[in-house]
Amino acid sequence: MARRRKNEKRQKSIRYFDYSLLFLIIFLLCFGLIMLYSTSSYYGSTRFNDAAYYVKRQMYASALGIVAMLFISRIPYKFWMQLSTLAYFVALVLCTAVIFVGTSAKGQSRWLRIGPIQFQPSEIAKIAVIIFLATIIYKTPKRIGEIMSLLKIMLLISPVLAVVAYNNLSTAIIILGIAVCMLFVASPKYLQFILMGIGVCLFGALFILLASYRAERVMIWLHPEDYEKGYQTLQGLYAIGSGGLFGKGLGESMQKLGFIPEAQNDMIFSVICEELGLFGAVCLILLYLLIIWRLMIIANNASDLYGALIVVGIMAHLSIQVLLNIAVVTNTIPNTGVSLPFISYGGTSISILLAEMGLALSVSRGIKLEVA
Repeated sequence: MARRRKNEKRQKSIRYFDYSLLFLIIFLLCFGLIMLYSTSSYYGSTRFNDAAYYVKRQMYASALGIVAMLFISRIPYKFWMQLSTLAYFVALVLCTAVIFVGTSAKGQSRWLRIGPIQFQPSEIAKIAVIIFLATIIYKTPKRIGEIMSLLKIMLLISPVLAVVAYNNLSTAIIILGIAVCMLFVASPKYLQFILMGIGVCLFGALFILLASYRAERVMIWLHPEDYEKGYQTLQGLYAIGSGGLFGKGLGESMQKLGFIPEAQNDMIFSVICEELGLFGAVCLILLYLLIIWRLMIIANNASDLYGALIVVGIMAHLSIQVLLNIAVVTNTIPNTGVSLPFISYGGTSISILLAEMGLALSVSRGIKLEVA
């Protein structure tokens, strides 16, 4: 008995930090920069006389994101609970401002310019909703199973969903998916989610039918060869098919030479398939799965519900966005204009994703391990 007590006294707890997640993020980021240069060098040289134009800008945004990730990982994650409501309203104001004073590009107004800085507020809305919902659910855990509580929470985030959907339906779908995943994990009941899923599907169908251009996207998805706007989809499928098992080799894609418009953005996965083949595409998907697995480990071992919900929201964001992008590129679903996380060109997107990873690392730092 005396020896047992002595051993118990020797036991102490140490703080855990998920270095494997950090390594996977940096590895994926480096791979993304390599593929971005390979994909965008043609456009960079023809448009800006600089083959590295896009990758330089992405590296700048990535550097800012890494600094933000490391800084946020040092801050106790419960600190963000105090700022959750403010973050939500700031995101709502910024997303609303895009409707009135947003910067337009290619017929879409999704950017906001403040001085020399241009960014997408809808990306900020994703992390703001994660923090806001985690706080709301954490403060009312016993009432989450009630259908009225779920509806009230969905009503709380409906303003940001509405303003984001006005210009960017795909991002609104991602935010809605994040909210549903977080509520699903926190709720002990499942029937209401089945009913909510049916309701969302009906609302989505009505939303598509009310706008002719959305209905047209469905027709393009079903018959891309019959529409001029189906050109990008067809070229992406040609790129995937021509890659074969091991691809044509890095930098050897033909479809990126003007056949796939803006190949460095939403359609970059098709170029990856063409240059690295099915093998490279599967390796990339496995890399995403490893990151999701590490996030799941952190969520399962988080010291409290708030930390677990934050990581679940981040995991949902990453998973939904990867699934939607690959599904669009392979023409499994209609074109929604969703970027591939850490790979596609986009400064705001990659900075916010890295900031989210900083939050996940902060939660991992809060995990305590008992050691002898």
